[in-house]
Amino acid sequence: MKLLRHFGLFLLACLLGVMPLHAAGEEVAGEKSTVDVQEIVFGHIRDAYEWHLFTLGEKHVSIPLPVIVYSQTTGWHAFSSSRLGHGAEYEGFHIASEGSYAGKVVETTPDGQEVRPLDISITKTALSLMINSLLLVLIMVGVARWYKNRKPSSEAPKGFVGFMEMFVMMIHDDVIVSCVGKDYKRYAPYLLTAFFFIFINNLMGLVPIFPGGGNVTGNIAITLFLALMTFLAVNIFGTKEYWKEIFWPDVPTWLKVPVPFMPVIELFGVFTKPFALTVRLFANIMAGHAIILSLVSIIFITASLGAVLSTSMTIVSVLFSIFMSCLEILVAFIQAYVFTMLSAVFIGLSRVRHEEHA
Repeated sequence: MKLLRHFGLFLLACLLGVMPLHAAGEEVAGEKSTVDVQEIVFGHIRDAYEWHLFTLGEKHVSIPLPVIVYSQTTGWHAFSSSRLGHGAEYEGFHIASEGSYAGKVVETTPDGQEVRPLDISITKTALSLMINSLLLVLIMVGVARWYKNRKPSSEAPKGFVGFMEMFVMMIHDDVIVSCVGKDYKRYAPYLLTAFFFIFINNLMGLVPIFPGGGNVTGNIAITLFLALMTFLAVNIFGTKEYWKEIFWPDVPTWLKVPVPFMPVIELFGVFTKPFALTVRLFANIMAGHAIILSLVSIIFITASLGAVLSTSMTIVSVLFSIFMSCLEILVAFIQAYVFTMLSAVFIGLSRVRHEEHA
């Protein structure tokens, strides 16, 4: 699987590198490039103030989202993102097209500088996060209702409820109980929530039509927040033995004084764990989205290269896209499972006690 992902990333790099050359070749021939692979890929990966649905000819059909910003000079503003379409300016705000604030709402000061206001807009990622969270709540409430007024001796559930029970018991028994240890009940709600939250967002990101297609877990801010929750669970509820192993580990004294080599290394490890959780989930999901979009773009890039080459590359693109989409369904589960398992392992290590350590 790693080999396939590396091949996909290599293909993405080749496409992004070849695209400008192909566009330049078309311009020499007096034609105009109609496919911007970089915009297609990065336009999907990055956040936006509107939700693009489809394109009919030259018309882009999108759902405008609410822009909510606070300016230090004019106060609060709330309006539709359609007011800022095509580089327009509204109430002193516009979407920056270049620079460090590219793609973000900015305010132009009297001296001509672009500054970022306090921005709490409902962007595509935020709306997708709300929709997916609501869907997760509805699923869990629906499953919980089945168990209401039923006894432990009742017949096992079937269908979708049985499918969900299998997932819950697998994560609960094989991951949480085995990795956390005695105190697993305290952390089970968080770890189960993290697994299903990541899993459903991963799956919804693969759905190409609204309300799917949002790049939620491919957004580093989301994965950073999830990793931060694990970081807090590990370090706030860590035992005395856990902190002793960090600041005074059982190693030769010369490794601790006068220069605290091992304490520094152990303390550094406290912060590398959430960093690893953040980057692993973010990079894998983002790469999957980018690879699939790049494969689809091959169809349009090769459209002007002749019928034989275009047809053959279209077939290859479709087959690889289907294969990668199926693979991404598996990756959606694996990444949710790995994040939950690593979180459970880190929490379990923080709950070590003296008698267990001995």
